[in-house]
Amino acid sequence: MERDLGYRKIQLTGRGSYIISLPKRWIRELRLGKGEQIAFKVQEDSSLLLLPRRILEGRKEAEQPRLKEYKISVSSADDPQSVCRKIISLYVVSANLIRIRFKDDKTLSEHKTAINSLIKNMLLGSEIIDETSNEITIQVLIDHPEFPVEKAIRRMAILALSANKDAILALESMDEKRINGVAETRNDVNRLNLYVIRQLKYGLEKNLFKELGFKTKKEFLGYRIVANDIRSIANNAMNLAKNILTLKNMIKNQLLFLNVPVDGEVYSQILKFNSQAHFFFEESLKALFKRDYNRADKLISEIEAFAALESDLITLMSTKKMDPNVSSILRLIIDNSRRIIEYSRDIAEVTMNRTVEEISGQS
Repeated sequence: MERDLGYRKIQLTGRGSYIISLPKRWIRELRLGKGEQIAFKVQEDSSLLLLPRRILEGRKEAEQPRLKEYKISVSSADDPQSVCRKIISLYVVSANLIRIRFKDDKTLSEHKTAINSLIKNMLLGSEIIDETSNEITIQVLIDHPEFPVEKAIRRMAILALSANKDAILALESMDEKRINGVAETRNDVNRLNLYVIRQLKYGLEKNLFKELGFKTKKEFLGYRIVANDIRSIANNAMNLAKNILTLKNMIKNQLLFLNVPVDGEVYSQILKFNSQAHFFFEESLKALFKRDYNRADKLISEIEAFAALESDLITLMSTKKMDPNVSSILRLIIDNSRRIIEYSRDIAEVTMNRTVEEISGQS
């Protein structure tokens, strides 16, 4: 509780030092004596905070991070996927240790297989550090200074755009290995996304926005939006790859109404449209990371000028003779590319919102 202890005059000693007396009441309450050290801390509003050294060191000791440990009890009646979802939730809320105890061994192997797969494919920096016949202990080993949020988001973006490009190229090559690779890349993006959410929640909870490279707490939400948009690109690529695999099977089984190849002109124009979408997205991230308001504003203008090209593509497709199944996949590619452009605009707006106060004078 704040108390007013009045005013004190600043005095100047003969040696040019400034001194100020401390309130006796405060000294007595804290049982301070001659020779004890006081820490001086200048606050953001230029006020001065005085803390006895023993109190400050006691606070630091109390603030030492403690491992957040949780326990999950699992029975044979519990769905393995439900158990995995609970583990994911604990991971996201910054759990350091998760102990999973099994009540019986009726379905133990099924649960263990699901948990091992989850750790391997989804939980970045997590390892099983102890395992007995009826218990598994998971520890999250990675800490945010070693892999900052911005670096994780950069990696997410590279992977998501790669998945999108591979899915589109698979339409021409019908390469099943490439199609399956999209699923693996999508899993990597989702794994990084969970890590980003974990770090953002931890930073918000511990008020570590400066440590994460942010200037204000408001930026947590912006980065959460960015991560979600990138994850959506990867998920959309996965959906496209599944549709292309279905088309491949239809071609193999001769189920198409029109057995004609993908029109070269349409496919070429779609690749150009998609390439431009990738360019916009990469530019939006550059503006975000460089905190460049003007670059983000210019990008939005460029996106608005580019909007008519999608209609031109649809018109071009309508003039070509193609199987409805092929046509639907081409439209899906166009739709995915348009969404990437929309996400680019979202990120540009996040950049403008986080930097507008920096470039605007306050009256």
